[in-house]
Amino acid sequence: MIPATLAGRRDFIAANTRRQRPPHVAEIELCLADEITPIWRMTEEALQEIGLPPPFWAFAWAGGQALARYLLDQPGLVAGLRVLDFAAGSGLVGIAAAKAGAAEVRCADIDPFCEAAVGLNAGANGVAVGFIGHDLLDADPPAWAEVILAGDICYEKPLATRVLGWLALARDRGATVLIGDPGRSYFPRQGLTKLAEYRVPTTRELEDMEIKKTAVWAMPEGYLA
Repeated sequence: MIPATLAGRRDFIAANTRRQRPPHVAEIELCLADEITPIWRMTEEALQEIGLPPPFWAFAWAGGQALARYLLDQPGLVAGLRVLDFAAGSGLVGIAAAKAGAAEVRCADIDPFCEAAVGLNAGANGVAVGFIGHDLLDADPPAWAEVILAGDICYEKPLATRVLGWLALARDRGATVLIGDPGRSYFPRQGLTKLAEYRVPTTRELEDMEIKKTAVWAMPEGYLA
């Protein structure tokens, strides 16, 4: 069954993944799944049987890789600032922000396994990253967040609509909002400013092609979700 404690979840992740460097962000090491790790071979039914939600935290998604790459190449965007990595998963983007010199980084995700994954991954990279486990969309964006980072948030329509509206409110209140996206179905086609575009190596097990054209976008003030 699903481990009931944070320590148990850390042990589960350590036993079912291996440390790897995402191909587009080789400066960062993460606990990830691949074809030789136990969790990679688990079916959806097997995951449900042990009470494990889909392990999004076990993969370095294309949008997160692009956003992390951009932060490492443009550290002035976050240096000395308080940063929120929204829907953090593995914590890749938040870790990149910390390595780029952010004054404070908090990763947020509602999956309890993400807290364990973020802790393990931050430790592997020698950075300090906080964690928020409740649903931030239930309230206004936190006033402390000077920069909000979001990768791969537009794979479901209801979630994309809700998140983009929440991010627009944060932007109008003064936060910088950056989004990494590889052309997900519900990503908006207008209104955002493209900052960079990359060709991110991925796998057919996760995506529809081995190289995903992935962009980093800035949300302008007054954006209408």
